[in-house]
Amino acid sequence: MTGITRTPLIVSFTETAAFTETYGFVGSQGKVFLEGQLLRPATPSGTVLIFMHPASTLNLMPLPVALAEAGHHVICAASRYAKNDTALIMEKVAADLGAYVRHAREVLGYAKVAIVGWSGGGSLALFYQSQAENPTITETPAGDPYDLTAAGLIPADAVTFIAAHTGRARILSEWIDPSVTDELDPDARDPALDLYGPGVPQQPYPADFVAAFRAAQQARIARITERAQETLARLRARGGAEMERPFIVHRTLADPRYHPARLAQPVVAAVARRCARLCGRDLRATPCGRERRRRCRAAFPSAGGLRRRPEPGPAISDDRGCGPLLPGPTRGTRAGGGRTRRLAGGARPLAQRLSASGFPLLQAARILSGQSAEPRVCRCARVPIPPPMPAP
Repeated sequence: MTGITRTPLIVSFTETAAFTETYGFVGSQGKVFLEGQLLRPATPSGTVLIFMHPASTLNLMPLPVALAEAGHHVICAASRYAKNDTALIMEKVAADLGAYVRHAREVLGYAKVAIVGWSGGGSLALFYQSQAENPTITETPAGDPYDLTAAGLIPADAVTFIAAHTGRARILSEWIDPSVTDELDPDARDPALDLYGPGVPQQPYPADFVAAFRAAQQARIARITERAQETLARLRARGGAEMERPFIVHRTLADPRYHPARLAQPVVAAVARRCARLCGRDLRATPCGRERRRRCRAAFPSAGGLRRRPEPGPAISDDRGCGPLLPGPTRGTRAGGGRTRRLAGGARPLAQRLSASGFPLLQAARILSGQSAEPRVCRCARVPIPPPMPAP
């Protein structure tokens, strides 16, 4: 981190909360105090990039630092729920982001502000921009008043997304374990829906099982929602000082698209094989490529030695017969030995399988298959190879 100045950034604004859902100075005293960091290189700039995740500051992550080292001014913004999002209310996070945008313009003097939505920050960035351009929200999903139409949110000049998901409400509903039959007893489960038990079908899951699984997920969410709404209504009717009540949601990671024991390991192996087949020449071309070649060989010794990259040709299948992968050689041998097969189809089937399996490799597949216009330099460096995942 050479040539970068890290400046603590304290942003505050007036807000009176009806109750305190988070410990600290976040509305109970009439003001909200937010802590972030401003990363600045020596080069002046009239534009600042704001990174904000609902529950993390991101100031120690490599991408904001790399952007600052490349000459960009970066704000790593923490919401009032930094490092603890158990009580997170997204409407309040949008107000927090709005405070940083206003501070960047009116206090720091930046002419243009761009919001960078990384991971969970992607849906936040889009949510914020929509409410800044056309505010409509006046209360939270729980029915508590929180008026974004009167918040004076300033639209960003640009919004970009990096490895962004579709939003917490959606992904958490796709992850939740539908086998739980009693919210007070997580050991009470339906074995026919328990991905971690022996009672479910083997991969590939039948369509009727997936449909039943998804329906059971929605049914469990409906039960939890009904319980929460009944509890809030009862507390409001009581009229006392207790305005909320916490509860625990058990078993929240059970998505059949990337169940580690059934799907992740073969996908990792397939990625390793394609890394070995495609990137031999490019990996030798630069120092960073040689280092990635060394890491790839150390992480996946079964993939064989990295050979010279063949010229593109029809797609080949992996040796499990899983269907077309990325374009490969028309003839010859793989790095690990064995003949390739001539198939049609291209990169899309593998990209779909990887994306559905929870690995963010769709863009990498586009790059390697020539669908992306990105420079073809050290192509393996663009493929995030996850470590092998042990079965639970």
